[in-house]
Amino acid sequence: MIDQLAEENVVFLGDEKIRVEDLSKEQKYFHSQILDLRNKRGRLTFEIDQVSAALKIFENSFLSASKKKAEEVLGE
Repeated sequence: MIDQLAEENVVFLGDEKIRVEDLSKEQKYFHSQILDLRNKRGRLTFEIDQVSAALKIFENSFLSASKKKAEEVLGE
């Protein structure tokens, strides 16, 4: 019963469904690299989103401070 509920790890080559446990050692290595790189890409995309948002805040803050300074200088 437990085996039926467990999700089977498979890869698809074209229309062919292959169980990961049936892959050769070399194929398993490449498969692991692919999975790791996909995860890494996802993490990096997530980090880029955070960096982009933070960068925008600092750019806006810099513009605001610069405008404030310009108004002070022009007001003197």
